[in-house]
Amino acid sequence: MDFILPGSTGYLVIKALHIIAVIFWMAGMLYLPRLFVYHHQAQTAGELEGALLIQERNLLKIILNPALIAVWVLAIIMIAANPGLFSQGWFHFKLLLVVLMSGIHGFYAASAKKFAKGERPRSEKFWRIMNEGPAILVIIIVLLAVVKPF
Repeated sequence: MDFILPGSTGYLVIKALHIIAVIFWMAGMLYLPRLFVYHHQAQTAGELEGALLIQERNLLKIILNPALIAVWVLAIIMIAANPGLFSQGWFHFKLLLVVLMSGIHGFYAASAKKFAKGERPRSEKFWRIMNEGPAILVIIIVLLAVVKPF
């Protein structure tokens, strides 16, 4: 397991892959609620609604879900290689925010299923506001990971 010791090339590759997965995950987390806004504006059973349903499903299955899994698997590998992270306060807060982001992901996935059933969960305004949540969380998460304030 020496190839993934903190600071080793292996560890840095894992870390880079983790960052790449986070970028893909955040792209989807910022785009899916925007699709939900458009979905609210679309005519029921219309051509646009059909296209949005395909986009929502593909975004979850092809980008969001695999990226979420990669983020967590790579994070667990890094934590196993560097358990000292748990002794740092900033890491506890970051981990809490990532768990919250994962919960939002689950909420988005459940909402996509409701849209697929023909429902229109929440309101257009709600989805416009929800679009900002992941952006705010990722800003705080990155600041914590880079600055390590406490």
